[in-house]
Order: sequence, then structure tokens, then C-alpha cells
Amino acid sequence: MISKLDKTVNFHQQALGLRAARQELLASNIANADTPNFKAKDIDFSNVLKEKLATTAPATALSTTSPMHISNNKGSGISNSVLYRVPLQPSADGNTVDMDSERTRFADNSIKYDASLTFISGQFRNLLSAIQER
Repeated sequence: MISKLDKTVNFHQQALGLRAARQELLASNIANADTPNFKAKDIDFSNVLKEKLATTAPATALSTTSPMHISNNKGSGISNSVLYRVPLQPSADGNTVDMDSERTRFADNSIKYDASLTFISGQFRNLLSAIQER
């Protein structure tokens, strides 16, 4: 039972982290819509999630004795998975951001992020209900 819960929580943890990182990429694309020669970036969410789930190892904390030490936080870990988008209509200034598609992707990613939060909170609510039942 615990391993099943751990697997489910790990899945949602990885998915939420990737959704947040993708949201930052999409927000960066939107913010740079007028920047000459800016190349729109995105990730292939399903492939990156599969990779993250396959290579997930237990996290080990690094002991530090000073706040000046470098932390071992690796962030979202998507830097190797970022892809450049091929524009449907290239602009004269070399910018590849299409605002309509970026806004659509941004909204879609936001909805899926919220859905993941809803699923995981429902699972915890069910677990809490099962623990409290008499």
C-alpha cells in the first residue's frame, strides 16, 4: 500500500515540477514576443516525464556548515530537454513566438497543473478518510 502511494505521489510530484518549469518557459516566450531573434522554447512533456520517472533516485541532502556553501538543488532538470519551436509564420526580425499558440499552450498547461493538484489532493483526502474511519 505504501509503495503504491509513494509511486502515485512521486508521479504527481514530478508532473507538477515539470508543469511549473514548462509554465516558466511559456511565460518567457510570451514575455519575449517582441524581442528580435528570440527563439520560442518548449519541452515534450510526456517524454521528459517518462525520463524523470525512470531515473528518479532517492534525494540525498547535502550537509552544509555555512549559508555561503553551494546547494545541490538541481531545479527542474529540464535544461537538456528544451526544444526550439519551428515557427508556422517566420517573422522578419527572426522571432519565432506566435502569441496565439503561446497563450493557448500557457492556458492548457495551467489547467493541467490545476488538475494534477486536484487529483493529488483528492487522493490525500481519500487516504485521510480511510485512516479516520472507524
